[in-house]
Amino acid sequence: MFYFSVPLGKLVRRVSRLRGGGSALPGLVVEKIDPGFMQRTLSTLPLGVAVVSGTNGKTTTTKMVVELLESQGLTVFTNRTGSNFTRGVAAALLGEVDWRGRLTADVAVLELDEAHAVHFVNQVPPRYSLLLNVLRDQLDRFGEIDKTAELLQHVASKTTGTVVLNREDPRVARIAETLNGPEALYFGLDDSLLSTFPNDDEMRAAPGSPVPPAPARPHADVVLRRVGADDADFEYDGVTVTTAMKLRGVYNIFNAAAALTLARAIAVRDGAVADNDGLLRALSRVAPAFGRGESLVVDGLPLELVLVKNPSGFRLGLKSFPAAGYATMIAINDNYADGRDMSWLWDVEFDTLRDEGVDQLSGSRAYDMALRLQYDDVPIGAVNTEIAPALAAFIRGAKDKPKRIFCTYTAMLAIRRELAKITTVEVVS
Repeated sequence: MFYFSVPLGKLVRRVSRLRGGGSALPGLVVEKIDPGFMQRTLSTLPLGVAVVSGTNGKTTTTKMVVELLESQGLTVFTNRTGSNFTRGVAAALLGEVDWRGRLTADVAVLELDEAHAVHFVNQVPPRYSLLLNVLRDQLDRFGEIDKTAELLQHVASKTTGTVVLNREDPRVARIAETLNGPEALYFGLDDSLLSTFPNDDEMRAAPGSPVPPAPARPHADVVLRRVGADDADFEYDGVTVTTAMKLRGVYNIFNAAAALTLARAIAVRDGAVADNDGLLRALSRVAPAFGRGESLVVDGLPLELVLVKNPSGFRLGLKSFPAAGYATMIAINDNYADGRDMSWLWDVEFDTLRDEGVDQLSGSRAYDMALRLQYDDVPIGAVNTEIAPALAAFIRGAKDKPKRIFCTYTAMLAIRRELAKITTVEVVS
């Protein structure tokens, strides 16, 4: 059957792109005039839909899963812009379907915001779901952390096939106890790496307070055993293997274990066996998702963009990207997509920036960031709430040094737009 919503949505998408508008607007239009569009389109996929959700790491993990599955010969649909609301998925579909609304793909792998994942799975029950973690993030939207866990539990309850869970996050691991039907698989860490990834309760525990005994951990399908400078060890099927990694940051490598677990589950279809060697080769080639440790070249030297949006992500970013030898800029916005409550900055320790200092602070909450850094005795070069002039001053002032910018989501988008004027930046459509 021909639906007029598809050509109308495609027209809105084309006009929006010509005007430089947001990527989700066409999806919002189609959601309003044709609420059944996503369900009708995605229900045709032979291997169904996989949903990736959680507080940290959705975009990069989704990118990894897509590239791993493509290495197995599958055609994958995904919302690669990182627009992870339901309207972002609808907009991405409009870019892939033909004028009759037909999608050519074997499977969909979709990154979804925790709250919007609930709305999505009510319309389109996924065959697979991957639930990464539950951490304090955007408290103005979600409230307390147990509410976020409830959202992910609902996603799991709607999953018809396999739910992949983070063994090391107690709120995520406990979701397995509520499942009635779906298979539960886990990804996990070697004991030596557990302290690198404290869960929310551990991060907020007072120094010296007793730590309750950890429950017995279930067997994990994939375990991250070691993280090196440019490689990592993973264990699966009783064997430990080493693979090169383009991705940087210990958090990205842990998410690679999650991606491997989901990709292995999907690749085992119709009696087929996953090509593990092919999966590892594909994993070794995965580059960072835009803004997530992405490295650009400015004046012949690297400029890295590191997305930060909650205490855990900022802590791991600072740990994964040492400050020595780099000029540093921090850009903090408090738009809706960033979360309006910036009190979480006080849960991050910035002492690793003390020796090198921070050259530029920018974004709508630049002065909040400046105050926080003063309490950790971190020297500050300049503060400018306007991102474009602050970025220009940062690049001029650190012309002979590699550069790194820690930024919230909307600040990252603004920075990428400015950088596109002076260097090659991937166009994400």
